Amino acid sequence: MRTRLLLAAALLLITPLAWSQQHAYVPLENRLSAEQLQQVGLSAQQLQLLNRMLSATEAATPTSTPSSAGVVPAPMQIGLEEGPVHSRVQGEVTGWEPGTVFVLENGQQWKVLKGQMRLRNRLQAPEIEVIPGIAGRWFLQVDEDLPKARVYRIL
Repeated sequence: MRTRLLLAAALLLITPLAWSQQHAYVPLENRLSAEQLQQVGLSAQQLQLLNRMLSATEAATPTSTPSSAGVVPAPMQIGLEEGPVHSRVQGEVTGWEPGTVFVLENGQQWKVLKGQMRLRNRLQAPEIEVIPGIAGRWFLQVDEDLPKARVYRIL
């Protein structure tokens, strides 16, 4: 219930003007180390909601400008503010089901929420891509020919 209220409040902050503006919001995961994120103590869902709220607030602020480092802002699209994550899984992958945790070489951990798959052959440290979807959903792709698992970040 509280999460729904926070989400509703965040959506109310987004005006039609904000939809058309561009911004250079950098997600908290890219600003803080894994240790700092752990100290903050937010769940993956809370972190996603906070990023969406901060991104929307920055987009609605008329003084938002690209940084002097030449970063070109991207258009705001709810749930798609962040690009895909490319990394390798630490260890072996034999499949996944709800509750499976993937630990990536970049230190991130993603837990399967929906989807199930048993692989015919074990994969040792496969390259993966975690793809953002709409409304904060994320999908882990081991191979483009296999179904994706719906995941959320736990670290």
